Amino acid sequence: MHVARQAMVHCKLDQLWLMVSPGNPLKPALGMAPFADRLASARKIADGRRIIATGIEQRLGTIYTVDTMAALKKRFPRTKFIWLMGADNLSQLPKWGRWQQIIHTMPMLILPRPGQTRRALAGLAVKRLAHHRLPARSGLCLATTKAPAWILLPVKENSTSATALRACLTRPSL
Repeated sequence: MHVARQAMVHCKLDQLWLMVSPGNPLKPALGMAPFADRLASARKIADGRRIIATGIEQRLGTIYTVDTMAALKKRFPRTKFIWLMGADNLSQLPKWGRWQQIIHTMPMLILPRPGQTRRALAGLAVKRLAHHRLPARSGLCLATTKAPAWILLPVKENSTSATALRACLTRPSL
């Protein structure tokens, strides 16, 4: 969660929500841990105050990110959201349903990912967003910036996936 804390400090975030999705239309369900297990492992990482693990997407009944974003903005009209995603997802963004609407809904903070950051920066989404990239200076309040806007967080590339984090948390100690 070191990267999460860096993101919070860098962008002056009040909270970071670890949104555990009930499913991903782009990933095979086979091999994916059950939703309850994924939510439980996210809660082990969260501190319950500033970093919150939530299954709100399941309660909202949304499947696609764009619908989740719209539902969150409707449910929390006074909250300023930013979308935090890894560079690996930024590479895949053009495969997402209504992806161009996503980039116009919330500002985005992109986390560098080994082997993915350069590919993402050369990809279609970044080409469409090139004029909306903001400098990665500390203290910039991305949440008050109108979308489309994005920042690549200036931190060391992080290879830890949600699957790897869950494995570490469930591994018995010696």
